[in-house]
Amino acid sequence: MSLLANRKICPFKEDPALISKINYKEYMFLKKFITEQGKIIPSYVTGVSAKYQRRLAKEIKKARNIALLPYTNLLQDK
Repeated sequence: MSLLANRKICPFKEDPALISKINYKEYMFLKKFITEQGKIIPSYVTGVSAKYQRRLAKEIKKARNIALLPYTNLLQDK
């Protein structure tokens, strides 16, 4: 029963004003949903619903394509 208590709530359903920020031009907002290596963080970690996770992934990929976001982090300390 403890699984239900730890459910994360989608931030886009809590605050509908955030939905307008899901845009490739808002790359600073999209940075919150990618790791330091450039991978998209899965929805079970962020709590984003499937609908908005698909939209986030689409917009992150657009921002990567025009070099607003990195595909990978090549400047890692060794």
